[in-house]
Amino acid sequence: QVQLVESGGGMVQPGKSLSLSCAASGFLFSNWHMMWVRQAPGKGPEWVSTISLGGNTYYSDSVKGRFTITRDNAKNALYLQMSDLKAEDTALYYCARIVGDLFTVPRRIFWGHGTQVTVSS
Repeated sequence: QVQLVESGGGMVQPGKSLSLSCAASGFLFSNWHMMWVRQAPGKGPEWVSTISLGGNTYYSDSVKGRFTITRDNAKNALYLQMSDLKAEDTALYYCARIVGDLFTVPRRIFWGHGTQVTVSS
């Protein structure tokens, strides 16, 4: 059974850093491109970052220079290191398996359960 379990969310002050993790199981992790998706209250899902199965990375303009996506295939894990956090980064963050192109948010069934990130003073 495919599982994606995010962790590491919490409340942080603007300008601070936070790291998220995603533990994958039930599929051959190293054979999949992965992405991070976020969804703020009342908003649609937003693509945040992608890492290809080969390790190439891509970022949305809103997070470029502040976030870093990495993967550890030996641990079946995906990570998102976030720095200089802003109020607009507040959202539920999900890791997801990519089933379309590298920048298309897949159907919700391909996401994990999510972890909340709240940036507030």
